[in-house]
Amino acid sequence: MFLSELKPTQKAHVTSLSGDDSICRRLLDIGLTKDAKVECIGKSPCGDPKAYLIRGAVIAIRKDDAKKVHIRGFD
Repeated sequence: MFLSELKPTQKAHVTSLSGDDSICRRLLDIGLTKDAKVECIGKSPCGDPKAYLIRGAVIAIRKDDAKKVHIRGFD
């Protein structure tokens, strides 16, 4: 499953990242490390980007970038 598939109020854990080095570095820099908890807290009126709560910060991530974040359901 990918981060882009989370709907508002859903939570998950990051399992891995894919893509080139520059996008992976940016995703790591905003806190999307292995086992990080992520919650989708909303989306823009047109659906892209979505807002995610990551380590206490709200971050907007575009769908194309969110497709590079692999997740598993929240326990």
